[in-house]
Amino acid sequence: MKHISILVPEGDCSLANIEGAHQIFCRLNDYLAEEGRGPEFIVQLVGQHPETLMKKGLFAVRPEVLLQDVSHTDLVVIPAVHGNMQQIMADNELMLDWIVKQYNGGAAVAALCIGAFVLAGTGLLDGKSCATHWEFAGRFRQMFPSVNLIDDRIITDEHNLYTSGGAYSWLNLVLYLVEKFAGRETAIRCSKGFEIDTERAGQSPFIIFRPQKGHQDMAVRKAQEYIEANIHTQISVGELASMLALGRRNLERRFKQATANTVKEYMQRVKIEAVKKNLESTQGGVYEAMAGVGYSDPKTFRAVFKKLTGLSPLQYRSKYNRDFVAYTSN
Repeated sequence: MKHISILVPEGDCSLANIEGAHQIFCRLNDYLAEEGRGPEFIVQLVGQHPETLMKKGLFAVRPEVLLQDVSHTDLVVIPAVHGNMQQIMADNELMLDWIVKQYNGGAAVAALCIGAFVLAGTGLLDGKSCATHWEFAGRFRQMFPSVNLIDDRIITDEHNLYTSGGAYSWLNLVLYLVEKFAGRETAIRCSKGFEIDTERAGQSPFIIFRPQKGHQDMAVRKAQEYIEANIHTQISVGELASMLALGRRNLERRFKQATANTVKEYMQRVKIEAVKKNLESTQGGVYEAMAGVGYSDPKTFRAVFKKLTGLSPLQYRSKYNRDFVAYTSN
């Protein structure tokens, strides 16, 4: 029998992560029974205390077992926990130690959404790749610079450590784990039973680019502001460096360090974000939107747009512009 531990950390946890993961994993034995197989999974909520209050006391979760009562588990599931991440680490110190002990004993560990902060807090992700909600990417990189955050990824799988992208993409990771632990047929049955889409490849279509300005490099801040104020023109890195009286390599190094983007990437993200807003809210053409941010080559523009959003400009407009969908369907 495989043991699955769904953690109940102290703090403002995602109840959807806890209850949803519990429901899906508990159903595995039912699906196996449909296939004429016996039960293979024990699923338990595991916490530090007999009761954990959440959502300002509106809900209480009572774990079935406490950390010290679980000597071995096969899979640890960490839900998202919202709030002051440093405080969350302090409040769950015993749980962090327990996660490391279980991992060293052979358990797989999966972090759902911003549960990646808790997993990173154990040190197990150092030097490895992970995903989390794109809105928290900047904060994550500041707290855990030794972790390779891939902020457009839905799922990462490295050395028995698993993470997922933001919000309800945790369902994709849970389904991925079902396949790992129970096989492809059971995962397909689970996908159909819970109506979980298995085709989502990344977070890119959902990302809203938010310029990282929580740094203290005033030259980089000035460069960011200039780029944002001049999205309709093409600016070279050399021109920007000259304007700031910096060497190009120096600017590139400082810019990457401060924003987690190269200068070129930053320019592309600012321009494409402006185009996305245009496509979401107007009936203007793609070429008009492209020209409005300084692109003159449609092929180059489409390549950059798809790289950053995972969709073509027309696919993006069809997905997010309700008026456009209504117009084209008439």
